[in-house]
Amino acid sequence: MLYLVRHAKAGDRAAWKGDDRLRPLSKEGRRQADALARSLARVADGELVSSPYERCLQTLQPLALVLRAPLREDERLSEAAPFDGALDLLAELPDGSVLCSHGDVIPDTMSALQRRGCRFVGEPNWRKASVWVLTRDADGQVVEASAWPPPEV
Repeated sequence: MLYLVRHAKAGDRAAWKGDDRLRPLSKEGRRQADALARSLARVADGELVSSPYERCLQTLQPLALVLRAPLREDERLSEAAPFDGALDLLAELPDGSVLCSHGDVIPDTMSALQRRGCRFVGEPNWRKASVWVLTRDADGQVVEASAWPPPEV
């Protein structure tokens, strides 16, 4: 399984002064990141890969600390990146990997997976700090997806 996380709540985009790539998590977002680390630590034993945006990195940093694992940045998960880069990552990474991206990339990626035959189980969840759990077949194709809601914090 792979775990595709939408970054936790960040500060208000409109109020942020400066480069949006540097916009950090809000206090609630930091609590969400801590809660995600607790739940994902039980299942994550692959790589940790994040968009280079600060809010994505901060979402996975607590998990990286718990697992004592490196957190790698990948531009293919950046905001406004085409979904084919995320699809490539999903094919490349070992089971147990956790990826963190944005609210535009994740729906595009999930739609592309669905067009390729992936079956959605349950209702999609697109909110910040939600997690898509992706199951692959023996050939490495994502065949099933379900969404965890954001953690209650």
